[in-house]
Amino acid sequence: MTRTADRERIQNAGAGTRRRIATGRWGGALALFLLAAAPAFAVSNPAEMLPNPAQETRAEAIGHQLRCLVCQNESVEESEADLARDLRRVIRQRVVAGDSDAQVMDWMVARYGDFVRLRPPFKPATLLLWGSPLLAVLAGAGAVWLSRRRLSGVPPAPLSEAERRQLGKLLEP
Repeated sequence: MTRTADRERIQNAGAGTRRRIATGRWGGALALFLLAAAPAFAVSNPAEMLPNPAQETRAEAIGHQLRCLVCQNESVEESEADLARDLRRVIRQRVVAGDSDAQVMDWMVARYGDFVRLRPPFKPATLLLWGSPLLAVLAGAGAVWLSRRRLSGVPPAPLSEAERRQLGKLLEP
């Protein structure tokens, strides 16, 4: 149907039909929003959660500091990946076993390296990682400086007589 036909159909419809048509259009947007928000409820599975609220809070805090190795831009707590689910389970097992937060983090780093931390420590091995934003800004400033330098240079030389004749021939109808 065309937009004009849709408008006429809506104008001629009763209030109930108008509501159904509007819900249909917004219903798709609502479903899309709920699908996009699903990763935010990654640990909503009651089977994953610890019965002790204090331990669960500690486990969640640790999980928010660790990177999902599959998604790489989400924490273990936010990810729906199978590996993230396994890491959440390991975190909770170690918390229940009595490990401190530092011990759990050290265990994860020993197994997966500093990459598993969302905020890696500042040390020589991670210097490039921490310095890359500054390098990017410097590269951008250098590019701007070079482009301005080229634009403010000497204007091009005027056309020679031969070049003018050739240009005139090319521009003739």
